[in-house]
Amino acid sequence: MTMRFPRRSIYISVLTVWLLPVSGGHALGLLDAYAAALENDPVYRAAIHENEAGQEEKAIGLSSLLPNLSFTHTQSKNTGRQKFELGPETPLDFDSQVSTLSLRQPILDLEAVAGYRQGAAQANSSQARFTGHSQQLIVRLVEAYFEALLAEDRLMLAQTQQKTLEERKKVNEKMLQKGEGTVTDVLETQSQHALAQAEAIEAQDEYEVARLRLAAIVGNRDIEQLDRLPVDFQVNNIQMVDYESWEELALNRNAELVTQRYTVASSKEEINRSRSGHMPRLDLVASLSRNNSASFITANRNADIASIGIEVNVPIYAGGRVNAVTRQSVANHARAEEDLNTMIDNVLVELRRQYQLTLSSVRRIESLELAVESAKLLVQATEQSIKGGIRINLDLLDAQQQLFSAQWELSEARYNYLLAHMRLKLAAGDLVLDDLQRIAAYFNSTN
Repeated sequence: MTMRFPRRSIYISVLTVWLLPVSGGHALGLLDAYAAALENDPVYRAAIHENEAGQEEKAIGLSSLLPNLSFTHTQSKNTGRQKFELGPETPLDFDSQVSTLSLRQPILDLEAVAGYRQGAAQANSSQARFTGHSQQLIVRLVEAYFEALLAEDRLMLAQTQQKTLEERKKVNEKMLQKGEGTVTDVLETQSQHALAQAEAIEAQDEYEVARLRLAAIVGNRDIEQLDRLPVDFQVNNIQMVDYESWEELALNRNAELVTQRYTVASSKEEINRSRSGHMPRLDLVASLSRNNSASFITANRNADIASIGIEVNVPIYAGGRVNAVTRQSVANHARAEEDLNTMIDNVLVELRRQYQLTLSSVRRIESLELAVESAKLLVQATEQSIKGGIRINLDLLDAQQQLFSAQWELSEARYNYLLAHMRLKLAAGDLVLDDLQRIAAYFNSTN
């Protein structure tokens, strides 16, 4: 979405603002901001931990295919009496201990195989999702950085606008005192000055909010300066390939699509897991046990037993649960495939939108550059016409407004052009740190 900030009448050139001195301090460049965001952005930090948890899904699935070794030990005190038909009762008081080491190794377990494949798909899905979060961090940072710059521009414009109109009002009042001006001129300028004061208040609030948004990402609430685009910024430095190449990239590398494809694969393995409820299971089982007086029969006797064998488990009937779970898994798999189709449509729409916006931004910037030059000439011509008595004060105010509005839109269009290119790379799944470095190279430090 194109960033727009509310503006009533903007009279001061963004180009002029860029040349104004700013407060001292180290400028926060885009690359510095990105390094800080990697350490402090809570959304990105949460994504790291989410991915760490997701990567364990593969190990969890693999565990069902590996041997299961366990050790149990039971120690008890037994009390009883034994009586024969022809004889006295005899006490049976003894201590017993049973220690068992058991091993179970799946030989044929289709549910475990499907679980392993599902875990691998889920781990890959988590990694793809994290890649998307990493790319989104770059775009979110650039958006917040540009928003802060525009908010700062607007604040300085509003403040400079106040001063300019205040000076204009003093000139009109002096001319009125000399009989060369009119009350209308004074009132017109006074009205514009009052509006500029209100806009400066709004711009100050917007500036504070924009800085807080950027600070939330980089973890620094004491940002003093930001790097800026140069006045002679040229848009032709970014090379564009044809749309078909972008579309091919997006279909293969878009993080959301890659994530969803692994989700589809995971849901398919869930079908296999569900169906395996009808399949037999074959395990190798072995145990080693030591029995010390383990029962009344073996009281006061010890025994060491080792065993190894094959255990077969054949499911017969589970109340219809297996069939129901399988149908549920099939439905979830179909839903995942439809979600993928929806995502493909959305990604291609966004890709086309950002591609067209990037191209149209070039033409828009060129048009606005011409508009700025024309507006400058109009201001100069209006000033000369006022001296000749052909134009009036209101005409000059209108001409200045046209100039400053064109300059503001030119500044905004340049930021939106860079943003559109970054969002295009994001939609194509081709956004990397080098892209941020290339964008950062356009900016100049204000130190």
